[in-house]
Amino acid sequence: MQLNAEQSQRGREPSEEKFFLGRQPILDREQKILAYELLFRSADISYAIISDHFQVCASVMINTLVDFGLEQVLGRHKGFFNVTRDMLMSEALELLPREQVVIELLETIVVDAEVVARCRELKEKGFTLALDDHLYSPEFEELYRIVSIVKVDLMALPLEQLPAMVKILKQWPLTLLAEKVETQEQYDFCAGLGFELFQGFFFARPVVLKQKKVDISKVALIGLMNKLMADAEIKEIEDSFKQNPNLIYSLLRLVNSVFFGLREKVRSLRHAIMVLGQAQLRRWVMLALYACTDSQTAANPLLEMAAVRGRLMEQIVIKFAAFSGDRELAERAFMTGILSLMDVLFEAPMPEVVKQLNITEDIRRALVDREGPLGILLQLAEKVEQTEFEAVGPLLDRSRITLDQLLEAQLETINWANGLDLMV
Repeated sequence: MQLNAEQSQRGREPSEEKFFLGRQPILDREQKILAYELLFRSADISYAIISDHFQVCASVMINTLVDFGLEQVLGRHKGFFNVTRDMLMSEALELLPREQVVIELLETIVVDAEVVARCRELKEKGFTLALDDHLYSPEFEELYRIVSIVKVDLMALPLEQLPAMVKILKQWPLTLLAEKVETQEQYDFCAGLGFELFQGFFFARPVVLKQKKVDISKVALIGLMNKLMADAEIKEIEDSFKQNPNLIYSLLRLVNSVFFGLREKVRSLRHAIMVLGQAQLRRWVMLALYACTDSQTAANPLLEMAAVRGRLMEQIVIKFAAFSGDRELAERAFMTGILSLMDVLFEAPMPEVVKQLNITEDIRRALVDREGPLGILLQLAEKVEQTEFEAVGPLLDRSRITLDQLLEAQLETINWANGLDLMV
């Protein structure tokens, strides 16, 4: 799809509008990513502030999703899709695959007989509906019998008032979703009240200094061992590491401990594998398998986020002329993204984590200070992930890549991530 068509100031079609694409993870009680809320924002501020702003944005979203296909944007996850009243009433809404989307009614929608009838019709057609940024009101009681999910913004009311509201909402068979969950304490409080879904980056917040052991998936280790025993090509071994971020961190720790004082800094995954050698790798995998517990848990959202960051940064370097397709820089970009959440995973400050790794100076500067070309790319990946779109434009300019190129890299990254089996 061509997204960079020339646009006239007021007469352009919504489908030609340039936009930012963001995905905010929605987690279940096991802190496994269940869905994403899709956010599309106009990149043209002057166009976005016209009087029909909501209608234009809704048109941009529906046209884009139909052109790309939700399966490409979402992969194996469900998608929460914001709608205005105009979009709710539009037949275009029914083009969306009902088994994969949740229709999220914006808080600006006024409930009347027409809205209730339309929601009832969509539910009968198999769509799942949700109320966005919601606080209990008697005016919504007819809708409570129709919608499946109620999203509660934790910033919209004092936490001490939440239990009373939850008690009222539990009169209906609703799934409660807590929005803007920013701390583990908020998550625990809401989970205790019976919330089933959670949205917010509480799981990606650094905490106090504390060393934490991260288990490696037995499935991933067995797969790697099979490749090593079969004398697989180094590219296949490298791919096994790329699909399991914990393995990358453990490999770097191993290289640093076995070759203490190694003069040459580790430049890439392939370099680390070659430094260690397949014989040593086999021994390490065998020991790790013995140490691995039998219990398997759900995928840690941090690992999926780290893998997506790394792949996005790698794709930008490989594909776009601003970086001249530098293969070694692309490898370092991937490693930077993968390692960028290790401070949260290990509950330790990033400088402490980096001290244990024999990595190149540009990766260290990116991780600790967000400086240098890799630091700019890491900031870009983080701002896109956090849907802080106002900060994306300046970072794109500094990286010398276009918004369309970013979107292309995002979609390729999502497709790649759909095939990952990230277990901790």
